[in-house]
Amino acid sequence: MANDRLEVLNALDVAKTQWYHFTAIVIAGMGFFTDAYDLFCISLVTKLLGRIYYQRHGSADPGSLPSNVSAAVNGVAFCGTLTGQLFFGWLGDKLGRKRVYGMVLMVMVLCSIASGLSFGKEPKAVISTLCFFRFWLGFGIGGDYPLSATIMSEYANKKTRGAFIAAVFAMQGFGILAGGTVAIIVSVVFKHFYPATSYAADPAASIFPEADYAWRIILMFGAIPALLTYYWRTKMPETARYTALVAKNAKQAAADMSKVLQVQVEAEQEKIEERSQQRGNDFGLFSKAFLSRHGLHLLGTTSTWFLLDIAFYSQNLFQKDIFSAIGWIPKAKTMSAMEEVFRIARAQTLIALCSTVPGYWFTVAFIDRIGRFTIQVMGFSFMTVFMFALAIPYHHWTLKANRVGFVVMYSLTFFFANFGPNATTFVVPAEIFPARLRSTCHGISAAAGKAGAMVGAFGFQYAEKGFGVKNTLIILGVVNLLGLLFTFLVPESKGKSLEEMSGEGDEENGTATQSSQ
Repeated sequence: MANDRLEVLNALDVAKTQWYHFTAIVIAGMGFFTDAYDLFCISLVTKLLGRIYYQRHGSADPGSLPSNVSAAVNGVAFCGTLTGQLFFGWLGDKLGRKRVYGMVLMVMVLCSIASGLSFGKEPKAVISTLCFFRFWLGFGIGGDYPLSATIMSEYANKKTRGAFIAAVFAMQGFGILAGGTVAIIVSVVFKHFYPATSYAADPAASIFPEADYAWRIILMFGAIPALLTYYWRTKMPETARYTALVAKNAKQAAADMSKVLQVQVEAEQEKIEERSQQRGNDFGLFSKAFLSRHGLHLLGTTSTWFLLDIAFYSQNLFQKDIFSAIGWIPKAKTMSAMEEVFRIARAQTLIALCSTVPGYWFTVAFIDRIGRFTIQVMGFSFMTVFMFALAIPYHHWTLKANRVGFVVMYSLTFFFANFGPNATTFVVPAEIFPARLRSTCHGISAAAGKAGAMVGAFGFQYAEKGFGVKNTLIILGVVNLLGLLFTFLVPESKGKSLEEMSGEGDEENGTATQSSQ
Protein backbone atom coordinates (compact mmCIF):
# COMPACT_ATOMS: atom_id res chain seq x y z
CA MET A 1 0.00 0.00 0.00
CA ALA A 2 0.95 3.58 -0.43
CA ASN A 3 3.05 5.20 2.25
CA ASP A 4 0.88 8.30 2.08
CA ARG A 5 -2.33 6.37 2.66
CA LEU A 6 -5.04 8.21 4.59
CA GLU A 7 -4.47 7.85 8.30
CA VAL A 8 -8.15 7.25 9.07
CA LEU A 9 -8.26 4.23 6.73
CA ASN A 10 -5.05 2.81 8.14
CA ALA A 11 -6.40 3.28 11.68
CA LEU A 12 -9.49 1.24 10.77
CA ASP A 13 -7.46 -1.56 9.22
CA VAL A 14 -5.08 -2.02 12.15
CA ALA A 15 -7.56 -1.32 14.96
CA LYS A 16 -7.81 -3.97 17.66
CA THR A 17 -11.16 -5.69 18.05
CA GLN A 18 -13.19 -3.38 20.28
CA TRP A 19 -16.65 -3.05 21.75
CA TYR A 20 -17.86 -0.95 18.82
CA HIS A 21 -17.18 -3.89 16.47
CA PHE A 22 -19.56 -6.10 18.44
CA THR A 23 -22.10 -3.29 18.70
CA ALA A 24 -22.05 -2.90 14.91
CA ILE A 25 -22.47 -6.67 14.48
CA VAL A 26 -25.56 -6.67 16.71
CA ILE A 27 -27.11 -3.58 15.12
CA ALA A 28 -26.56 -4.82 11.58
CA GLY A 29 -27.20 -8.44 12.53
CA MET A 30 -30.63 -7.80 14.00
CA GLY A 31 -31.67 -6.61 10.56
CA PHE A 32 -30.64 -9.96 9.15
CA PHE A 33 -32.37 -11.76 12.01
CA THR A 34 -35.55 -9.99 10.92
CA ASP A 35 -34.86 -10.62 7.23
CA ALA A 36 -34.59 -14.37 7.74
CA TYR A 37 -37.59 -14.50 10.04
CA ASP A 38 -39.78 -12.62 7.58
CA LEU A 39 -38.62 -14.52 4.50
CA PHE A 40 -38.83 -18.02 5.93
CA CYS A 41 -41.81 -17.82 8.31
CA ILE A 42 -44.20 -17.81 5.35
CA SER A 43 -43.38 -21.44 4.57
CA LEU A 44 -44.58 -22.33 8.09
CA VAL A 45 -48.08 -20.97 7.50
CA THR A 46 -48.84 -21.71 3.83
CA LYS A 47 -50.57 -24.97 4.75
CA LEU A 48 -52.62 -23.11 7.35
CA LEU A 49 -53.59 -20.48 4.79
CA GLY A 50 -54.75 -23.28 2.54
CA ARG A 51 -56.84 -24.82 5.31
CA ILE A 52 -58.49 -21.53 6.20
CA TYR A 53 -59.14 -20.13 2.73
CA TYR A 54 -58.96 -23.04 0.27
CA GLN A 55 -59.93 -26.18 2.20
CA ARG A 56 -61.60 -28.73 -0.05
CA HIS A 57 -63.51 -31.64 1.44
CA GLY A 58 -62.28 -35.07 0.42
CA SER A 59 -58.86 -33.80 -0.65
CA ALA A 60 -55.90 -36.12 0.00
CA ASP A 61 -53.98 -33.02 1.05
CA PRO A 62 -56.56 -30.81 2.76
CA GLY A 63 -56.14 -27.12 2.46
CA SER A 64 -53.31 -27.11 -0.06
CA LEU A 65 -53.00 -23.75 -1.74
CA PRO A 66 -53.44 -23.85 -5.52
CA SER A 67 -49.99 -24.06 -7.10
CA ASN A 68 -50.16 -20.53 -8.55
CA VAL A 69 -51.29 -19.07 -5.21
CA SER A 70 -48.62 -21.01 -3.30
CA ALA A 71 -45.92 -19.79 -5.69
CA ALA A 72 -47.11 -16.19 -5.30
CA VAL A 73 -47.30 -16.30 -1.49
CA ASN A 74 -43.86 -17.93 -1.19
CA GLY A 75 -42.14 -15.95 -3.92
CA VAL A 76 -43.54 -12.42 -3.97
CA ALA A 77 -41.25 -11.26 -1.14
CA PHE A 78 -38.27 -12.35 -3.24
CA CYS A 79 -39.47 -10.07 -6.05
CA GLY A 80 -39.56 -7.16 -3.62
CA THR A 81 -36.18 -8.13 -2.17
CA LEU A 82 -34.55 -8.13 -5.61
CA THR A 83 -35.94 -4.67 -6.35
CA GLY A 84 -34.90 -3.34 -2.93
CA GLN A 85 -31.36 -4.69 -3.29
CA LEU A 86 -30.85 -2.83 -6.55
CA PHE A 87 -32.53 0.40 -5.43
CA PHE A 88 -31.12 0.73 -1.92
CA GLY A 89 -27.72 -0.55 -3.03
CA TRP A 90 -27.53 2.32 -5.51
CA LEU A 91 -28.98 4.79 -2.97
CA GLY A 92 -26.43 3.74 -0.34
CA ASP A 93 -23.63 4.90 -2.65
CA LYS A 94 -25.42 8.11 -3.60
CA LEU A 95 -26.69 9.33 -0.21
CA GLY A 96 -24.48 7.44 2.22
CA ARG A 97 -24.95 4.21 4.14
CA LYS A 98 -26.32 5.73 7.35
CA ARG A 99 -28.97 7.96 5.75
CA VAL A 100 -30.60 5.00 4.04
CA TYR A 101 -30.15 2.47 6.85
CA GLY A 102 -32.96 3.65 9.15
CA MET A 103 -35.31 4.10 6.21
CA VAL A 104 -34.92 0.44 5.24
CA LEU A 105 -35.68 -0.75 8.77
CA MET A 106 -38.91 1.25 9.02
CA VAL A 107 -40.18 -0.22 5.76
CA MET A 108 -39.58 -3.69 7.24
CA VAL A 109 -41.38 -2.86 10.50
CA LEU A 110 -44.45 -1.33 8.87
CA CYS A 111 -44.82 -4.06 6.25
CA SER A 112 -44.37 -6.89 8.78
CA ILE A 113 -47.30 -5.50 10.73
CA ALA A 114 -49.34 -4.81 7.60
CA SER A 115 -48.78 -8.39 6.34
CA GLY A 116 -50.44 -9.73 9.48
CA LEU A 117 -53.34 -7.31 9.06
CA SER A 118 -54.11 -8.42 5.48
CA PHE A 119 -57.82 -7.91 4.97
CA GLY A 120 -60.59 -8.94 2.61
CA LYS A 121 -63.98 -10.63 2.58
CA GLU A 122 -62.98 -13.27 0.05
CA PRO A 123 -59.94 -15.59 0.12
CA LYS A 124 -58.61 -13.99 -3.06
CA ALA A 125 -58.72 -10.53 -1.47
CA VAL A 126 -56.86 -11.67 1.67
CA ILE A 127 -54.14 -13.43 -0.30
CA SER A 128 -53.81 -10.49 -2.72
CA THR A 129 -53.40 -8.04 0.16
CA LEU A 130 -50.89 -10.35 1.85
CA CYS A 131 -48.86 -10.59 -1.36
CA PHE A 132 -48.94 -6.80 -1.78
CA PHE A 133 -47.50 -6.13 1.67
CA ARG A 134 -44.99 -8.98 1.45
CA PHE A 135 -43.66 -7.45 -1.77
CA TRP A 136 -42.92 -4.20 0.05
CA LEU A 137 -41.62 -6.12 3.06
CA GLY A 138 -39.19 -7.79 0.67
CA PHE A 139 -38.32 -4.35 -0.73
CA GLY A 140 -37.16 -3.24 2.72
CA ILE A 141 -35.36 -6.53 3.37
CA GLY A 142 -33.56 -6.11 0.07
CA GLY A 143 -32.05 -2.83 1.20
CA ASP A 144 -30.64 -4.45 4.31
CA TYR A 145 -28.34 -6.75 2.30
CA PRO A 146 -25.98 -4.24 0.63
CA LEU A 147 -26.14 -1.69 3.43
CA SER A 148 -25.40 -4.08 6.32
CA ALA A 149 -22.60 -5.83 4.43
CA THR A 150 -21.01 -2.56 3.30
CA ILE A 151 -21.25 -0.88 6.69
CA MET A 152 -19.72 -3.86 8.46
CA SER A 153 -16.90 -4.21 5.92
CA GLU A 154 -16.06 -0.50 6.17
CA TYR A 155 -16.10 -0.53 9.98
CA ALA A 156 -14.05 -3.71 10.38
CA ASN A 157 -10.30 -4.14 10.73
CA LYS A 158 -8.30 -6.02 8.10
CA LYS A 159 -7.49 -9.03 10.24
CA THR A 160 -11.01 -10.08 11.27
CA ARG A 161 -13.16 -8.37 8.63
CA GLY A 162 -14.45 -11.62 7.14
CA ALA A 163 -15.58 -12.93 10.54
CA PHE A 164 -17.39 -9.68 11.33
CA ILE A 165 -19.31 -9.60 8.04
CA ALA A 166 -20.07 -13.32 8.31
CA ALA A 167 -21.31 -12.81 11.89
CA VAL A 168 -23.85 -10.26 10.64
CA PHE A 169 -25.05 -12.75 8.06
CA ALA A 170 -25.04 -15.58 10.62
CA MET A 171 -27.89 -13.84 12.43
CA GLN A 172 -30.04 -15.26 9.64
CA GLY A 173 -29.71 -18.64 11.29
CA PHE A 174 -31.17 -17.32 14.53
CA GLY A 175 -33.95 -15.65 12.53
CA ILE A 176 -34.90 -18.97 10.94
CA LEU A 177 -34.72 -20.62 14.36
CA ALA A 178 -36.89 -17.88 15.87
CA GLY A 179 -39.50 -18.31 13.13
CA GLY A 180 -39.86 -21.99 13.92
CA THR A 181 -39.90 -21.34 17.68
CA VAL A 182 -42.62 -18.68 17.44
CA ALA A 183 -44.73 -20.95 15.21
CA ILE A 184 -44.35 -23.81 17.72
CA ILE A 185 -45.41 -21.60 20.65
CA VAL A 186 -48.37 -20.11 18.79
CA SER A 187 -49.58 -23.51 17.57
CA VAL A 188 -49.28 -25.08 21.06
CA VAL A 189 -51.22 -22.20 22.64
CA PHE A 190 -53.96 -22.38 20.04
CA LYS A 191 -54.16 -26.16 20.29
CA HIS A 192 -54.60 -25.86 24.05
CA PHE A 193 -57.35 -23.28 23.98
CA TYR A 194 -59.06 -24.37 20.75
CA PRO A 195 -58.74 -28.16 20.44
CA ALA A 196 -59.78 -29.51 17.04
CA THR A 197 -60.26 -32.95 15.53
CA SER A 198 -58.29 -34.37 12.63
CA TYR A 199 -59.36 -33.68 9.09
CA ALA A 200 -60.23 -37.33 8.49
CA ALA A 201 -62.53 -37.45 11.52
CA ASP A 202 -64.37 -34.24 10.72
CA PRO A 203 -63.12 -31.90 7.96
CA ALA A 204 -65.24 -29.01 9.17
CA ALA A 205 -63.93 -29.30 12.75
CA SER A 206 -60.25 -29.59 11.78
CA ILE A 207 -60.04 -25.81 11.51
CA PHE A 208 -61.60 -23.17 13.78
CA PRO A 209 -62.28 -19.45 13.22
CA GLU A 210 -59.61 -18.38 15.73
CA ALA A 211 -56.92 -20.07 13.61
CA ASP A 212 -57.04 -17.01 11.37
CA TYR A 213 -55.25 -15.13 14.15
CA ALA A 214 -52.41 -17.66 14.34
CA TRP A 215 -50.73 -16.95 11.00
CA ARG A 216 -51.17 -13.21 11.52
CA ILE A 217 -49.39 -13.33 14.89
CA ILE A 218 -46.53 -15.35 13.41
CA LEU A 219 -46.02 -12.86 10.55
CA MET A 220 -46.33 -9.72 12.71
CA PHE A 221 -43.79 -10.90 15.29
CA GLY A 222 -41.07 -10.07 12.77
CA ALA A 223 -41.60 -6.37 13.40
CA ILE A 224 -40.41 -6.57 17.02
CA PRO A 225 -36.64 -7.19 16.60
CA ALA A 226 -36.43 -4.63 13.79
CA LEU A 227 -38.19 -1.99 15.87
CA LEU A 228 -35.86 -2.60 18.82
CA THR A 229 -32.76 -1.74 16.77
CA TYR A 230 -34.12 1.32 14.93
CA TYR A 231 -32.82 3.85 17.45
CA TRP A 232 -29.30 2.43 17.43
CA ARG A 233 -29.13 2.44 13.66
CA THR A 234 -29.91 6.15 13.57
CA LYS A 235 -27.09 6.79 16.08
CA MET A 236 -24.37 5.00 14.10
CA PRO A 237 -21.91 7.43 12.46
CA GLU A 238 -21.38 7.25 8.72
CA THR A 239 -18.52 4.96 7.75
CA ALA A 240 -15.17 6.71 7.40
CA ARG A 241 -14.53 5.12 4.02
CA TYR A 242 -17.69 6.64 2.57
CA THR A 243 -17.08 10.01 4.21
CA ALA A 244 -13.43 10.21 3.13
CA LEU A 245 -13.38 8.43 -0.25
CA VAL A 246 -16.85 9.24 -1.62
CA ALA A 247 -18.06 12.38 0.20
CA LYS A 248 -14.39 13.54 0.40
CA ASN A 249 -14.81 15.06 3.85
CA ALA A 250 -11.66 14.04 5.73
CA LYS A 251 -12.42 16.22 8.75
CA GLN A 252 -15.76 14.51 9.40
CA ALA A 253 -14.30 11.05 8.81
CA ALA A 254 -11.48 11.71 11.27
CA ALA A 255 -13.90 13.11 13.88
CA ASP A 256 -16.28 10.14 13.58
CA MET A 257 -13.55 7.52 13.78
CA SER A 258 -11.67 9.28 16.60
CA LYS A 259 -14.85 8.93 18.65
CA VAL A 260 -15.46 5.32 17.60
CA LEU A 261 -11.88 4.06 17.90
CA GLN A 262 -11.14 6.23 20.94
CA VAL A 263 -7.86 7.38 19.40
CA GLN A 264 -6.83 10.66 17.86
CA VAL A 265 -7.02 10.52 14.05
CA GLU A 266 -5.61 13.36 11.99
CA ALA A 267 -7.86 14.98 9.37
CA GLU A 268 -6.14 15.06 5.99
CA GLN A 269 -8.41 17.16 3.80
CA GLU A 270 -5.54 18.51 1.72
CA LYS A 271 -4.43 15.00 0.84
CA ILE A 272 -7.92 14.04 -0.36
CA GLU A 273 -8.26 17.16 -2.50
CA GLU A 274 -4.77 16.63 -3.91
CA ARG A 275 -5.57 13.07 -4.94
CA SER A 276 -8.89 14.03 -6.46
CA GLN A 277 -7.14 16.50 -8.76
CA GLN A 278 -4.31 14.07 -9.44
CA ARG A 279 -6.48 11.12 -10.43
CA GLY A 280 -9.55 12.56 -12.08
CA ASN A 281 -10.58 8.99 -12.89
CA ASP A 282 -13.40 8.00 -10.57
CA PHE A 283 -14.77 5.62 -13.17
CA GLY A 284 -18.42 4.62 -13.13
CA LEU A 285 -20.15 1.27 -13.10
CA PHE A 286 -20.69 1.21 -16.85
CA SER A 287 -17.20 2.36 -17.85
CA LYS A 288 -14.54 0.35 -19.68
CA ALA A 289 -12.24 0.77 -16.68
CA PHE A 290 -14.72 -0.93 -14.38
CA LEU A 291 -15.25 -3.72 -16.89
CA SER A 292 -11.51 -4.37 -17.23
CA ARG A 293 -10.83 -4.22 -13.48
CA HIS A 294 -13.94 -5.71 -11.94
CA GLY A 295 -16.07 -7.15 -14.75
CA LEU A 296 -15.09 -10.77 -14.11
CA HIS A 297 -15.33 -10.20 -10.36
CA LEU A 298 -18.93 -8.97 -10.70
CA LEU A 299 -19.75 -11.90 -12.99
CA GLY A 300 -18.31 -14.24 -10.36
CA THR A 301 -20.22 -12.76 -7.42
CA THR A 302 -23.53 -12.58 -9.31
CA SER A 303 -23.37 -16.05 -10.90
CA THR A 304 -22.33 -17.88 -7.72
CA TRP A 305 -25.00 -16.14 -5.63
CA PHE A 306 -27.63 -16.84 -8.32
CA LEU A 307 -26.80 -20.55 -8.48
CA LEU A 308 -26.47 -20.92 -4.71
CA ASP A 309 -29.90 -19.41 -4.05
CA ILE A 310 -31.63 -21.65 -6.59
CA ALA A 311 -30.52 -24.65 -4.52
CA PHE A 312 -30.72 -23.06 -1.08
CA TYR A 313 -34.21 -21.58 -1.30
CA SER A 314 -35.60 -24.60 -3.11
CA GLN A 315 -34.43 -26.75 -0.22
CA ASN A 316 -35.99 -24.42 2.36
CA LEU A 317 -39.31 -24.09 0.58
CA PHE A 318 -39.86 -27.79 0.02
CA GLN A 319 -38.65 -28.95 3.43
CA LYS A 320 -42.21 -29.72 4.48
CA ASP A 321 -42.74 -31.83 1.35
CA ILE A 322 -39.51 -33.76 1.97
CA PHE A 323 -40.50 -34.33 5.60
CA SER A 324 -43.88 -35.62 4.48
CA ALA A 325 -42.29 -37.96 1.93
CA ILE A 326 -40.04 -39.59 4.54
CA GLY A 327 -42.76 -39.73 7.20
CA TRP A 328 -41.56 -36.99 9.57
CA ILE A 329 -44.81 -35.11 9.00
CA PRO A 330 -47.92 -37.32 8.77
CA LYS A 331 -50.54 -36.93 6.06
CA ALA A 332 -52.43 -33.68 6.42
CA LYS A 333 -55.77 -35.47 6.63
CA THR A 334 -54.66 -37.17 9.87
CA MET A 335 -54.09 -33.86 11.68
CA SER A 336 -55.87 -30.70 12.71
CA ALA A 337 -54.67 -27.41 11.23
CA MET A 338 -52.72 -26.34 14.33
CA GLU A 339 -51.15 -29.77 14.69
CA GLU A 340 -49.87 -29.46 11.13
CA VAL A 341 -48.33 -26.04 11.82
CA PHE A 342 -46.69 -27.49 14.94
CA ARG A 343 -45.22 -30.48 13.05
CA ILE A 344 -43.86 -28.36 10.18
CA ALA A 345 -42.35 -25.79 12.56
CA ARG A 346 -40.78 -28.46 14.76
CA ALA A 347 -39.14 -30.19 11.79
CA GLN A 348 -37.76 -26.95 10.33
CA THR A 349 -36.54 -25.76 13.74
CA LEU A 350 -34.68 -29.03 14.27
CA ILE A 351 -32.94 -28.68 10.89
CA ALA A 352 -32.02 -25.05 11.69
CA LEU A 353 -30.71 -25.96 15.14
CA CYS A 354 -28.64 -28.95 14.03
CA SER A 355 -27.26 -27.79 10.68
CA THR A 356 -28.15 -24.26 9.57
CA VAL A 357 -27.02 -22.30 12.64
CA PRO A 358 -23.80 -24.30 13.23
CA GLY A 359 -22.89 -23.91 9.55
CA TYR A 360 -23.04 -20.11 9.76
CA TRP A 361 -20.82 -19.98 12.84
CA PHE A 362 -18.28 -22.40 11.42
CA THR A 363 -17.85 -19.81 8.65
CA VAL A 364 -17.39 -17.05 11.23
CA ALA A 365 -14.73 -19.13 12.99
CA PHE A 366 -12.72 -20.13 9.91
CA ILE A 367 -13.22 -17.49 7.20
CA ASP A 368 -10.20 -15.41 8.21
CA ARG A 369 -8.08 -18.52 8.71
CA ILE A 370 -8.64 -20.54 5.54
CA GLY A 371 -10.10 -17.83 3.32
CA ARG A 372 -13.32 -17.09 1.43
CA PHE A 373 -12.33 -18.98 -1.72
CA THR A 374 -11.52 -22.23 0.09
CA ILE A 375 -14.76 -22.18 2.08
CA GLN A 376 -16.86 -21.49 -1.01
CA VAL A 377 -15.21 -24.25 -3.05
CA MET A 378 -15.57 -26.68 -0.17
CA GLY A 379 -19.22 -25.75 0.39
CA PHE A 380 -20.29 -26.09 -3.23
CA SER A 381 -18.36 -29.37 -3.50
CA PHE A 382 -20.03 -30.99 -0.52
CA MET A 383 -23.47 -29.64 -1.49
CA THR A 384 -23.04 -31.28 -4.90
CA VAL A 385 -21.95 -34.58 -3.41
CA PHE A 386 -24.73 -34.74 -0.83
CA MET A 387 -27.42 -33.65 -3.29
CA PHE A 388 -26.47 -36.42 -5.69
CA ALA A 389 -26.23 -38.85 -2.77
CA LEU A 390 -29.81 -37.97 -1.86
CA ALA A 391 -31.13 -37.96 -5.42
CA ILE A 392 -29.67 -41.02 -7.12
CA PRO A 393 -30.78 -43.59 -4.51
CA TYR A 394 -33.86 -41.49 -3.58
CA HIS A 395 -36.26 -44.43 -3.27
CA HIS A 396 -33.80 -46.14 -0.93
CA TRP A 397 -33.96 -43.15 1.43
CA THR A 398 -37.77 -43.10 1.50
CA LEU A 399 -37.91 -46.58 3.06
CA LYS A 400 -38.84 -46.32 6.71
CA ALA A 401 -35.60 -47.95 7.89
CA ASN A 402 -33.49 -45.37 6.05
CA ARG A 403 -35.34 -42.15 6.89
CA VAL A 404 -32.94 -41.07 9.62
CA GLY A 405 -30.06 -41.37 7.16
CA PHE A 406 -31.95 -39.21 4.67
CA VAL A 407 -32.48 -36.47 7.26
CA VAL A 408 -28.79 -36.56 8.23
CA MET A 409 -27.71 -36.22 4.57
CA TYR A 410 -30.27 -33.49 3.97
CA SER A 411 -29.05 -31.61 7.05
CA LEU A 412 -25.46 -31.83 5.85
CA THR A 413 -26.38 -30.05 2.61
CA PHE A 414 -27.65 -27.15 4.73
CA PHE A 415 -24.57 -27.24 6.94
CA PHE A 416 -22.21 -26.94 3.97
CA ALA A 417 -24.40 -24.32 2.32
CA ASN A 418 -23.90 -22.12 5.38
CA PHE A 419 -20.32 -23.22 6.04
CA GLY A 420 -19.82 -22.37 2.41
CA PRO A 421 -21.31 -20.22 -0.35
CA ASN A 422 -24.41 -18.97 1.47
CA ALA A 423 -22.09 -16.97 3.74
CA THR A 424 -19.18 -16.23 1.39
CA THR A 425 -21.36 -14.92 -1.44
CA PHE A 426 -22.54 -12.28 1.05
CA VAL A 427 -19.08 -11.42 2.36
CA VAL A 428 -16.97 -11.08 -0.80
CA PRO A 429 -18.98 -8.43 -2.74
CA ALA A 430 -18.60 -6.10 0.25
CA GLU A 431 -14.80 -6.33 0.02
CA ILE A 432 -13.63 -6.28 -3.59
CA PHE A 433 -15.31 -3.24 -5.21
CA PRO A 434 -14.46 0.50 -4.89
CA ALA A 435 -16.10 2.46 -2.05
CA ARG A 436 -18.11 4.64 -4.45
CA LEU A 437 -19.63 1.48 -6.06
CA ARG A 438 -19.42 -0.98 -3.17
CA SER A 439 -23.05 -0.86 -2.07
CA THR A 440 -24.30 -0.85 -5.67
CA CYS A 441 -22.22 -3.88 -6.67
CA HIS A 442 -23.23 -5.77 -3.55
CA GLY A 443 -26.86 -4.96 -4.34
CA ILE A 444 -26.44 -6.27 -7.91
CA SER A 445 -24.82 -9.47 -6.64
CA ALA A 446 -27.52 -9.96 -4.01
CA ALA A 447 -30.25 -9.26 -6.57
CA ALA A 448 -28.82 -12.01 -8.77
CA GLY A 449 -29.13 -14.26 -5.73
CA LYS A 450 -32.77 -13.35 -5.25
CA ALA A 451 -33.39 -14.02 -8.94
CA GLY A 452 -32.11 -17.51 -8.15
CA ALA A 453 -34.39 -17.66 -5.11
CA MET A 454 -37.32 -16.79 -7.37
CA VAL A 455 -36.37 -19.62 -9.70
CA GLY A 456 -36.36 -21.86 -6.64
CA ALA A 457 -39.62 -20.50 -5.24
CA PHE A 458 -41.62 -20.36 -8.45
CA GLY A 459 -39.91 -22.99 -10.56
CA PHE A 460 -39.37 -25.75 -8.06
CA GLN A 461 -43.04 -26.37 -7.40
CA TYR A 462 -43.62 -26.97 -11.10
CA ALA A 463 -40.38 -28.96 -11.51
CA GLU A 464 -41.35 -31.23 -8.63
CA LYS A 465 -44.69 -31.99 -10.26
CA GLY A 466 -43.21 -32.36 -13.72
CA PHE A 467 -40.02 -34.30 -12.95
CA GLY A 468 -40.60 -35.68 -9.46
CA VAL A 469 -38.56 -35.06 -6.31
CA LYS A 470 -35.70 -37.36 -7.36
CA ASN A 471 -35.01 -35.69 -10.72
CA THR A 472 -35.43 -32.25 -9.21
CA LEU A 473 -32.76 -33.06 -6.61
CA ILE A 474 -30.46 -34.14 -9.46
CA ILE A 475 -31.07 -30.77 -11.16
CA LEU A 476 -30.15 -28.99 -7.92
CA GLY A 477 -26.96 -31.05 -7.73
CA VAL A 478 -25.99 -29.84 -11.21
CA VAL A 479 -26.75 -26.26 -10.13
CA ASN A 480 -24.34 -26.65 -7.20
CA LEU A 481 -21.66 -28.01 -9.53
CA LEU A 482 -21.99 -24.94 -11.77
CA GLY A 483 -21.64 -22.74 -8.68
CA LEU A 484 -18.36 -24.49 -7.91
CA LEU A 485 -17.03 -23.71 -11.41
CA PHE A 486 -18.00 -20.01 -11.31
CA THR A 487 -16.29 -19.63 -7.91
CA PHE A 488 -12.96 -19.52 -9.76
CA LEU A 489 -13.88 -16.02 -11.03
CA VAL A 490 -13.97 -14.64 -7.47
CA PRO A 491 -10.70 -13.32 -5.94
CA GLU A 492 -9.48 -14.12 -2.44
CA SER A 493 -9.69 -11.11 -0.11
CA LYS A 494 -8.36 -12.63 3.11
CA GLY A 495 -5.86 -10.40 4.88
CA LYS A 496 -6.07 -7.54 2.36
CA SER A 497 -7.40 -4.04 2.90
CA LEU A 498 -10.52 -2.91 1.04
CA GLU A 499 -8.48 -0.37 -0.93
CA GLU A 500 -5.98 -3.04 -1.93
CA MET A 501 -8.78 -5.29 -3.25
CA SER A 502 -10.66 -2.53 -5.05
CA GLY A 503 -7.61 -0.89 -6.62
CA GLU A 504 -8.17 2.38 -4.77
CA GLY A 505 -4.72 1.96 -3.21
CA ASP A 506 -3.21 2.32 -6.70
CA GLU A 507 -5.42 5.30 -7.39
CA GLU A 508 -4.11 7.03 -4.30
CA ASN A 509 -0.66 6.96 -5.90
CA GLY A 510 -2.04 8.35 -9.14
CA THR A 511 -1.13 5.15 -11.00
CA ALA A 512 -4.61 3.97 -11.87
CA THR A 513 -5.48 3.52 -15.49
CA GLN A 514 -7.15 6.58 -16.89
CA SER A 515 -10.67 6.00 -18.11
CA SER A 516 -13.63 7.88 -19.40
CA GLN A 517 -16.78 8.16 -17.37
